[in-house]
Amino acid sequence: MLNVIFFSLVGGLLSLSGALILFRNNKQAKKVAKYATPFAAGVLLAAAFTDLLPEAIELKDVRPVLIAALGGIILFFLLERYVRVFHHHHDEDVAGNRSQNSLIIIGDTLHNILDGVAIGAAFLIDVPTGVVAALAVAAHEIPQEIGDFGLLIKNGMSRKRVVIVNALSALATTVAAVIVYAVGDSESTFVPYLLALTAGFFIYIAASDIIPEIHGKSDKRDIRPWLLVFGAAFIMVVSPLAHDYIDAGHSHDESHESLHEHDEHDDADEHEDYHDEHDDHEEEHDDEKQ
Repeated sequence: MLNVIFFSLVGGLLSLSGALILFRNNKQAKKVAKYATPFAAGVLLAAAFTDLLPEAIELKDVRPVLIAALGGIILFFLLERYVRVFHHHHDEDVAGNRSQNSLIIIGDTLHNILDGVAIGAAFLIDVPTGVVAALAVAAHEIPQEIGDFGLLIKNGMSRKRVVIVNALSALATTVAAVIVYAVGDSESTFVPYLLALTAGFFIYIAASDIIPEIHGKSDKRDIRPWLLVFGAAFIMVVSPLAHDYIDAGHSHDESHESLHEHDEHDDADEHEDYHDEHDDHEEEHDDEKQ
């Protein structure tokens, strides 16, 4: 449970710290968002295809898992298409329109809840999968939060209020992650489907929102396509290392506990043998008296 709380909070704090760059230097913030976004796309795709989907397939047959992932892509497409608060806002959509601030905040909170569900479901499998999901969420949230901060400030909200509102919204990630982790376990039948839906969510964000943006404003000297590749490679390297390192730690803890239990068992046996010998001596002594 502590791992779930820690990593879901870390993701939210990282996204907020990235957005706070906007307060110090608007140009620098836009540059961070420009180059962090394709990196996030690579992270999301790799997390979906190399971690979440394989983990789901280990728990369930391939076909229902892939159907659930496809269902996740279609579901989030329909939500963005017909539910306004799920739309990823752009400057031309809402800049200068104060009435849209509430929609931005509600939409951001709902996205954070979905992020928390993804993190909680991933931690139900094991800690490394949860860490990878949390990294993917944080990578995506940093450029998104920079965009949301900029829009809210443009729409007349004070900087102090923007920070408070977004900090409270980010807590939705932790709350959702804890709830999912608390009510489920790795043996729950819904876990593979939840992982597949999460993978569909990650794939949809990368393929529909981020990649088209890279294509739309790109030339041969643009490094953003390579940042996408780097983001995918980053997860493909980090994920196995995290699994190996944390699994090795668990194995060491289990062997240590087993050794400790064995030592306690030996001590108990020795104690019992001592009492048996003591009882035998007393019986011999009584016989001699008689």
